[in-house]
Amino acid sequence: MNKLLVFVSIFLITSSSVSQTVEVCKSCSVKSIKEALTIAKDYDTIRLKKGTYKEYNIIIDKPIAIIGEDYPVIDGELKGEVITIISDDVLLDGLFVINVGTSYTEDYAAIRVRKSKNFVIQNVVLEKLFFGIYIEKSSYGKVYHNKIIGDAVEEYNSGNGIQLWYSNHIEIEHNYVEHVRDGIYLEFSDDCIIKNNVSAENLRYGLHFMFSNDDLYQDNTFENNGAGVAVMFSKKIKMLNNTFRENWGTASYGMLLKEINDAEIIGNTFEENTIGINIEGSNRITYKHNNFKNNGWAIKVRGACYTNRFLENNFLYNSFDIAYNSKVNDNVFDRNYWSNYTGYDLDKNGIGDVPYRPVKLFSYIVNRTPETIILLRSMFIDIIDFSEKISPVFTPDNLLDNNPLIKKVSW
Repeated sequence: MNKLLVFVSIFLITSSSVSQTVEVCKSCSVKSIKEALTIAKDYDTIRLKKGTYKEYNIIIDKPIAIIGEDYPVIDGELKGEVITIISDDVLLDGLFVINVGTSYTEDYAAIRVRKSKNFVIQNVVLEKLFFGIYIEKSSYGKVYHNKIIGDAVEEYNSGNGIQLWYSNHIEIEHNYVEHVRDGIYLEFSDDCIIKNNVSAENLRYGLHFMFSNDDLYQDNTFENNGAGVAVMFSKKIKMLNNTFRENWGTASYGMLLKEINDAEIIGNTFEENTIGINIEGSNRITYKHNNFKNNGWAIKVRGACYTNRFLENNFLYNSFDIAYNSKVNDNVFDRNYWSNYTGYDLDKNGIGDVPYRPVKLFSYIVNRTPETIILLRSMFIDIIDFSEKISPVFTPDNLLDNNPLIKKVSW
């Protein structure tokens, strides 16, 4: 937040010495945003009074600040894109944008930023939209404290809440996004920070990464989305202290990892998801200090996952802790707490004296024959799980936590 204050202060100080304020209202000499943009000079401030302005295709092509008083409404009347920024050093603050046009050939957005840098979009409310905020080929921007509420019903005719495409060094913080296709979407966007956002009840993903590296997402909440969060074909992503909750469905999970390498997943909570984390083709990842609670599967490892470390996590009351579909394992499970652990600690050092085998034979069976899930909790299943525990045949022999913790991990 301090960075934002510094940026806005510099903008206002820079502009105050050379700029003027253009007021826009129904009783003012300037009655429309487009007219104000025509007469305004670089680093002027346009102050938009409370009211409704039926305008679309507003092009901001100069450094300027547009500040709304009492959330003036900009109504695009479903005719197309509403605001397009194509200049550096633009500030949008306190606007209410509605009725973005829908198209099957163009991605109309409430606010688009194109080939710009040093922009700030803050305290904006967007409703009745196709895409919300669309940032393309831009850098060093800040998207703060915005509320984006769509009314998406089908994926094919809906857009994303906040979308980044070939954009770097973007900060997305304290936004609320719901009822769009993907809440937040990044593609070919590096060195971005996504913090303290809430992305809920979206058709597909709360957050979606594609081909984006060296990004951080932290302290976000992703709840009741179609399939949680997807991180794909990316590297060096830090995923810290997020909450993934109530992402339920036949193909749903808290988080999907596909072709992810050299990442950190630390301090997150995965609660009441069909699958906490679904992992495929992902290597050299550290999973530490995460809570997996009341999920169907805490973690599903589907294959081609090597040299990962699962350290000091809490696995609490999941139907299955780990699903694993390979006989080969070089991943490390160490010092985790497992609520299903029934071993003992005779020397009272806090570590179980008997290693814990987190992959159950029944989990292996359900992976191959989903209909067998109806046998969950039956005595027959307890017997075959015990047999596999004594003499592993179908599950990796070395997939063990040799130091299972007796008490939950605190951090």
